[in-house]
Amino acid sequence: MTLHVLPRTTHLPVRRFRALLAWIAHLRDQRRQREALLSLSDRELRDIGITRYDAVTEAQKPLWR
Repeated sequence: MTLHVLPRTTHLPVRRFRALLAWIAHLRDQRRQREALLSLSDRELRDIGITRYDAVTEAQKPLWR
């Protein structure tokens, strides 16, 4: 999903709506990355320098963190 930058002349409600969409896209991307982290094998996790415990702890964080 690509969000385009709106000029400053755009009405405030439109800018706020675009900001909300960007925030939702960020949350979805963060969730996707955390799910991908959980799908890695122990060997792959070791390669990137984290443990299974670290991966599970990261994946269990609330969306806003």
